[in-house]
Amino acid sequence: MRAAAAILIMLLLVGCAGNEAPVEQPSMYADMAVPGSKLDVQAAAIMISQYRQNNGLGTVVVDPDLTRLAESQSGAMAAANKMDHDVRAPLAKRLASGGYPATVAVENISAGYHTLAEAFSGWRDSPPHRANMLKSGVTKLGIAASYAPGTKYKVFWTMILASTEPR
Repeated sequence: MRAAAAILIMLLLVGCAGNEAPVEQPSMYADMAVPGSKLDVQAAAIMISQYRQNNGLGTVVVDPDLTRLAESQSGAMAAANKMDHDVRAPLAKRLASGGYPATVAVENISAGYHTLAEAFSGWRDSPPHRANMLKSGVTKLGIAASYAPGTKYKVFWTMILASTEPR
């Protein structure tokens, strides 16, 4: 009787095991070094906002215009196979030519990180990049990752934090 009950319980448990939905990986760990990968900009804004809040600062929201400017910068670095803030032009000039009325703006770039989590950690652990993420007065964010398979770094990152509020 006990053996039959044990077998029945085991069969029920095995039957339930097949019904579990697979655990989805958080988007901050998505590999950007694969064709067709798409950066979750909302997850990036949440990550940066939480970091800023943990340091006594306000949150940031995704700005589509800043995101386009970040995409352009990452794409230019990928095309040139070069990590460089000025690959096309300095940030202030790129913002002005893009019609973005920033009153304050900072930019982090990087290359070689395959995930948002890696890029964030690299920026957090670098004093100048950390200072940019913790810039007082910024309220908007644009972020992009460009995959370039034939390059040394494979993935080029740009994050622009800005405000359009009068100072």
